[in-house]
Amino acid sequence: MVGTARFALPLIAPGQAQKELFHNEAIQSLDVIAAAAVEEPPRATPPGSPAVGQSYIIAASPTGAWAGKAGCLTCFTSGGWRFVDPRDGLLTFVKSTAVWALFRSGAWEVGTVRGSSLVLGGQQVVGTRGAAIAGPAGGTTIDAESRTAIGQILTALRQHGLIET
Repeated sequence: MVGTARFALPLIAPGQAQKELFHNEAIQSLDVIAAAAVEEPPRATPPGSPAVGQSYIIAASPTGAWAGKAGCLTCFTSGGWRFVDPRDGLLTFVKSTAVWALFRSGAWEVGTVRGSSLVLGGQQVVGTRGAAIAGPAGGTTIDAESRTAIGQILTALRQHGLIET
């Protein structure tokens, strides 16, 4: 069967009989991965009585109906479990913890947020990490050293947008 490059969704061939089966198969898989949302963090055992439409990330060393499907995204359907082999960049929302899970470099990263900056209300509040600020050390004029260190801290906070200038 010919399928798409990323998720191997079945494609309909010209003159193919029972085209609806291939179309429905693709739609079922697409339903699992489009705007994906799983019930909880990765688990190795299938739930006892899942509801149709519930999805899960399968953890390492799965058992039962999930045996041999470690790392897959799965959804319970009226026809049983449907498994999708994840590809880099697949993102799913974990309902129970309200965090995101990203499939990256062959594994699921749960709760890790990646980016180059954080912008809230049009204002950058976090950017790349600045250089370390040396703490005051020695000397006889501790007040002057403390003011310098505090000034550097304030400058760093301003650069990250955490405080106004």
